[in-house]
Parts: sequence; structure tokens; C-alpha cells
Amino acid sequence: MIYIATFFSHFGAMHCKKLCDQAGMPARMMPVPRKLSSSCGTCVRIEAPDAEMIPRTEETEQIALEQADGYRILYSYF
Repeated sequence: MIYIATFFSHFGAMHCKKLCDQAGMPARMMPVPRKLSSSCGTCVRIEAPDAEMIPRTEETEQIALEQADGYRILYSYF
């Protein structure tokens, strides 16, 4: 499954990408899709079998599941 994780800072996105790489999960940094908002404008697109495997830190703003008709928010800081 494909997930989009957004962050409060660019550093948070870089940290998540590094943790995904260490865990062997395919991930890449990219601009946040228009349908999702973000404080820093950078997100990480992660391929993982389950959302619970995605590393979360104090910088994680939200995690969304990518679907054919848009995104479903699975985790939100707010």
C-alpha cells in the first residue's frame, strides 16, 4: 500500500525517509499533494504493507493512505 506522511518541518521529512531506508521500506521525499495540507510542504511517499510500520516522530503531522479517489487520513496530530 502507498502512504503519504506529512511533517511540521523539512527535517522531520528527512528523518522519516532515513528511518524508512533503514527499515527497508521504499520511500521518497516529494512535494505534498494539493489535497493534503502540510506545514513544511515536503512529504514522504512510503510503500508499506501496514500503516503501523511507518515510523512516527514528534515531527509527524499526518499519515494518509493513497486511494484511487484521493486520500484517507489514518493519523493526524490534531
